[in-house]
Amino acid sequence: MATIAGGEETLPVAILGAGPVGLAAAANLCERGKKFVVLESGDRIAASMWQWRHVRLFTPWKYLIDPAGARLLAAAGNWNEPHADKVPYAKDFIEAFLDPVAALPGIGPNIRLNREVVSVSREGHDRMKDGHRNEAPFLITTRSPTGNERIRASAVIDATGTWRTPNPLGAGGVAADGESEAQEHICYGMPDILGHDRKRYEGKRVLVVGSGHSAIGNVLSLVELAKSGADTSVVWAIRRTNPQKLWGGGEADQIEERGELGLRVKRAVDLNEVTLMGGLSIAAVRRESAGLAIIDTEGETRTIVDEIIVSTGARPDLSMLRELRLEFDLATEASGKLGPLIDPNHHSCGSVPPHGEAELRQPERGFYLAGMKSYGRAPTFLLMTGYEQVRSIVAELCGDRAAAENVELVLPETGVCSTDLAAQEESNCCGG
Repeated sequence: MATIAGGEETLPVAILGAGPVGLAAAANLCERGKKFVVLESGDRIAASMWQWRHVRLFTPWKYLIDPAGARLLAAAGNWNEPHADKVPYAKDFIEAFLDPVAALPGIGPNIRLNREVVSVSREGHDRMKDGHRNEAPFLITTRSPTGNERIRASAVIDATGTWRTPNPLGAGGVAADGESEAQEHICYGMPDILGHDRKRYEGKRVLVVGSGHSAIGNVLSLVELAKSGADTSVVWAIRRTNPQKLWGGGEADQIEERGELGLRVKRAVDLNEVTLMGGLSIAAVRRESAGLAIIDTEGETRTIVDEIIVSTGARPDLSMLRELRLEFDLATEASGKLGPLIDPNHHSCGSVPPHGEAELRQPERGFYLAGMKSYGRAPTFLLMTGYEQVRSIVAELCGDRAAAENVELVLPETGVCSTDLAAQEESNCCGG
């Protein structure tokens, strides 16, 4: 039997997810004296990020610290702000900033851990029912160790991200044949190759699939593992035929660490420390006596490996939102109005126009997607984007329309166009 929290008194704003953007929303609500509750499915705050805490971020502290959280910590005292240009590991970011924010007396008591959100709906209204849905409170059903709980809320900010719903190995957005049967030899995301998972990859033939920063990080870690004396061979599979954009903007990238990633992995490829396989769209993975055979869409075996790391991005989990009336961009699954601004199928050069509550507003009044989940399947999300999103959303929820509309977002240039149109693969759409 589910219990129901929240009576007829002023209902809280519900924040789904206690990651960086969820905590930023909490900090903004705290500053404005607005009642809120944070629901986190993990057993600690930033649970998804904690899974890849071994990863060094490519953004320095000046792009990682939420202004509202920093103000609250400064007011509370006993917090030394990290050096703006230093680049931390994810673990450092969590322990030096997110944990202290979550422990603030105005925020900590409002965080509920081990609360997996099962559904978000309007109380008394399914998706089909008009009624008085915009006046009805939201009803959030969660699953916890003690049973189901239903929480009533005046508004909802969904900042649950996409980390737990990775894209599959197969081409076309669907799982490769045999992918589920080979799960014991497939890892998604960014395993701790040089630490906890070292023995899994030592002396193995490892395939990394993907062309983003996560894939590059995995390739570089495997190259370092091989250099340490382990007889590890690295194969890197990408779907595009032209690898030029893998190297990023190099010295033209305003985020130095991001530019350096591309330069380092290019050197590794040039030195034959990694075998780069371009134009590979995977249709199947098949167990053979020699290992896992990787089959392309033409039915050809392209390579045989022992382990596979899939770093092909992620997608939003929208199943919990089925009873809400929401609009999504057809291509990216991003919030409807935001999608065209961030679609990598169109010229963007790594920039995102300033956007806030107006662009994230849904037909279901009072519901917002924020952070990485608002981007849907689109890549190149930076935390400062999410921080400005929730600042604007909270301003609107608190009746401060002027602050909500005054959106300012200046992102560091990547130094390379992020467009990946097949027809323009050999061109430079940035014109320089």
